[in-house]
Amino acid sequence: MRLSSLRRVSGLLALLLLCGLLSACGGSRGDLEKWVAEVKAKPAPPLEPLPVMQQFETFEYTAQNMRDPFDQAFSGEGSGNGPRPDPGRRKQTLEMFSLDSLKLVGSLGAGKGLVALVMAPDKVTYRVKPGDYMGQSDGRVTGVYEDRVELVELVPDGAGGWLERPAKLALEDN
Repeated sequence: MRLSSLRRVSGLLALLLLCGLLSACGGSRGDLEKWVAEVKAKPAPPLEPLPVMQQFETFEYTAQNMRDPFDQAFSGEGSGNGPRPDPGRRKQTLEMFSLDSLKLVGSLGAGKGLVALVMAPDKVTYRVKPGDYMGQSDGRVTGVYEDRVELVELVPDGAGGWLERPAKLALEDN
């Protein structure tokens, strides 16, 4: 019986404390209203004037009749008989992957009919034969062997031309 009476007393005490706190909040608002009236009666501070807009000089472009420095006809890219990528050639599936991300996993056939099995990062294995393209540097397969695939990539030489660079994809020992 003592536990229930102790709960009643503590509940009553909590209720009285809550009522006391709420009654303290309801004091007069006269001081607050007086302060608001004083603030409203003060004159507003003057506004700063708007900044003066600067006048910019106009520029008239007069070089439209001059040659375009980015035009291929003037940059030297149009001349020369060196190798260059064929822009009209349709890209093959293995050309969307870098050569580093491709993995030679085996070969099929024998002699001139040898076909390499290359696994791409998408975990799909593709058949590769001489003349196919792979890698992102216009790499054309020149030879397929049991342990490697040899190819020639086209890389820019920095002067507007292209260089052939040999590359290979070797079978990894696991």
